[in-house]
This record gives sequence, structure tokens and C-alpha cells, in this order.
Amino acid sequence: MIAIIDYGMGNLHSVHNALKKVGFESVITSEREKVYKAKGVILPGVGAFPDCMENLKKLGLLEVIKDIVFKKPFLGICLGLQLLFEQSEEFGPVDGMKIFQGKVKRFPIGLEYNGEKLKIPHMGWNVAKIKGKTPFLKNIPEETYFYFVHSYYVETQDDIVATDTFYGINFVSSIYWQDTLFACQFHPEKSQKYGLKILENFGNIAYGRNLT
Repeated sequence: MIAIIDYGMGNLHSVHNALKKVGFESVITSEREKVYKAKGVILPGVGAFPDCMENLKKLGLLEVIKDIVFKKPFLGICLGLQLLFEQSEEFGPVDGMKIFQGKVKRFPIGLEYNGEKLKIPHMGWNVAKIKGKTPFLKNIPEETYFYFVHSYYVETQDDIVATDTFYGINFVSSIYWQDTLFACQFHPEKSQKYGLKILENFGNIAYGRNLT
């Protein structure tokens, strides 16, 4: 079964329901053993970066994530992407998991596009342009709209960038590592057809099935 990590924050049931829609059962859990035994692991997240880090520490899940993140298929969503990096500016600086090099930064004040000021948080549909080759994006068009809700973004090295997105500036909208890890700033569970396709790809990878 796929484990959705429950640390008290995140769209847990919407991710669970979206997985079910594409044919995969999942369990929402904060139990370490269930995470270790899972076929694949999803780390969702909505909320403040320091609160999430503190909750993960209290539940003893930080060590678990660091242990399994490169050993089995892993999907990070929204804050679940940001937590993988070294540090965040949100109520900080605050240390992250330091799994990847890079920092989480706030969108600059005064961003504009075509003479119009852009609102923060960045909320709604926007295009993710594919930059890296990963099976998680199989059958996803090179420029696809996904749903975003965030005020902070990841700044990291190019070799792990799967997609980028423009919102006054170009920012990293997803990353990948080999064929087992994918983490995205957008919400696939809220992104209709192609968001569900990413979750389907993840489920097939987790179960060792051929991607369709």
C-alpha cells in the first residue's frame, strides 16, 4: 500500500481520494512501521514550514523520511517539496531536512507581469514547463497547467529540476532524482486530468508496473 504521511498538516484526504480515483489504495498514517513497509510514500503539506518541521520531529518521522527517501518511490507535494531542502526563509531562517542543496525563498514584493502587479500568494492555474526527463511526467505535455497555492518557492541546482514555472520570475515547480523521487510545488490532487496522471504514474512506479 502507499503511505501518505500524516503530521497534522496537509490535504491528506484529497490526496487519498485522488489516488483511489486512479486505482491505488493508500493509508494516511503517522506510524513509522507503516511508512517503512509501504510500497511508496507521499509527503504532502500545507502550512508554515517551521510548524511542519517541528511536528515531524515530535512524531519521529524526520529520521524515517531521511532513511527511505532514496530507497523507495517518494512523492513530495507543496510544502512536502520545500521541506526536502536546506533552509527556508519562512519565519526564519529555519533548517529543513537538508536532503537536497537549496533554499526556500519568499516571492519578492512588487512582482509584475505585463504591467500588472502579481498577488502573493501565487494562487491558481499556471504552466509548468518540462526541463528534466523523469517517468513521473510520462504522458504529460511539455507545457501543462497545474494548480498552485504558495508564497514561497525553491531555489536549487538545475540538475534536479523537472519543471519550472513563471510568475513574475521563473521558479522551480518540481524536482526529480533518478527514477524514484518526484516533488512538486503544485498540487496534483487538485490539477484534474494531468495531476491525476502524475499520481497514476507514481502509483505504477511504486508497484513496479509498466507506465501507460
